[in-house]
Amino acid sequence: MTEVLIIGAGPSGLALACALGQHDVAVRVVDRADGPATTSRANILHARGVEVLNRLGALGDLRERGLSAMELTVHLEGRPAAKVRFGEVEGTRLSALFISQAEIEGRLRRRLGELGIEIEWGVELVSATQDDNGVSAELSGGERVRAQWLVGCDGAHSAVRRFAGIGFPGAPLVDQWLLADVHADWARDRSGSAAWYHRDGLLIAMPMRGTGDDLWRIMCDVPRADESLTVQQILDRIRRLLPERTGLTDVRITDAKWASAFRIHRRLADHYRSGRVLLAGDAAHIHSPFGGQGMTTGIGDAENLAWKLALVVRGMAGEALLDTYEAERRPVAAHVLRGTTANTKLLLGGGAAGRFLRDRVLTPLLNLPVVQRAGTNTASQLRISYRRGPLAAPARGPRPRSGDRVRDFECLRSDGTRTRLHTELRGRWAVVGDAPVARKWLGDQVVPLTPTGSGDTLLVRPDGHLAWRGTDQAELGRWLENALERGRAR
Repeated sequence: MTEVLIIGAGPSGLALACALGQHDVAVRVVDRADGPATTSRANILHARGVEVLNRLGALGDLRERGLSAMELTVHLEGRPAAKVRFGEVEGTRLSALFISQAEIEGRLRRRLGELGIEIEWGVELVSATQDDNGVSAELSGGERVRAQWLVGCDGAHSAVRRFAGIGFPGAPLVDQWLLADVHADWARDRSGSAAWYHRDGLLIAMPMRGTGDDLWRIMCDVPRADESLTVQQILDRIRRLLPERTGLTDVRITDAKWASAFRIHRRLADHYRSGRVLLAGDAAHIHSPFGGQGMTTGIGDAENLAWKLALVVRGMAGEALLDTYEAERRPVAAHVLRGTTANTKLLLGGGAAGRFLRDRVLTPLLNLPVVQRAGTNTASQLRISYRRGPLAAPARGPRPRSGDRVRDFECLRSDGTRTRLHTELRGRWAVVGDAPVARKWLGDQVVPLTPTGSGDTLLVRPDGHLAWRGTDQAELGRWLENALERGRAR
């Protein structure tokens, strides 16, 4: 019997399948599309997402193929007013990666192949019912599948969410948004992106990697159209709006590689779990694309869920452990929704007062290094902590504390060779110090490491967050018993 059936082969579904594959969980991945997407769609993966791909063994050469830093020049009345640089996150060796979603998915599929898992394209979920022991799913073509667990990574219009009866409340934020990857002939510097504020709306241009040096992504907000727009209609509107909003008259757009028109919504699932059905990525939350948080958040969902689901499938933890997935990840999505909604409203500057606040107060602040560092750190998602979650041990002592992300520091393997913490995780727990009781509960899922300095023993979760720190082995045993047997901490 399939242990986990994943619906959807986007970034979240692929990351989840890779993480479960590292645990030798029997996974099946299906997607209703005929094959992999070739259009760019999202094009920013923030530092946390880069870190997760590394732990999944799926980062490969993405850093070399993408851009690790970029500038955004903000224009007011056609003139530069602020220059924002996105670089390394303070205190780490990580930065956002500017690369298309298609390339990230391609690297995840390659990793999935290395794990012996194939994606089944052109397969749609027709229905799903569950009982105490598993899920019965009907797929297109009449095939019936029995799985222990069903995970919906099938996007905003998730069939899994619908069959599970999970609500997805929310509201639209913008009437309509036009987006196109176009070949454009103009004299813009390709070392950075540009945004133009205009009384009628916002226009953003981002250089894209392609077959030549003239591929750009153009985005702009417009009043909602009553009819569906064709690629040609989208292209015609962008050709008209670009000189209007930028003041540039020397731009020649030849054709569009991809174009889309959509409304920006913010929605958050009422629950991430209903019995043996779980949600991840856009099936659980959607929000404004401003800030590029969507792909990073979905991949973070996948890694958090994977190690918990693997323990339950192996019989090493009670099913209640899966409730901590929603308890830890839903607040993250809620925070992202609040932040992206606020940023969208500020950037679009609704009304005269909103435009004055954006143009004369907030935009000049973007030039301040302290503001740029804060924005980079927040967007990176490396500051996410589960310290208030149900798995966190009582807070005491120095940082990091239980629930915090643990930085990627140098340590020693049991044979004395040097390594780095996050390199050793790869779906496993790490004990940095001496904790024999951890092996009793986690068996071969634990990799022993020796710190290069002295201090407390650290038990680090597979997702890089601190589970426990201290010196009392009996206390660690109690934490593991609470977390794994009952699925909740004290």
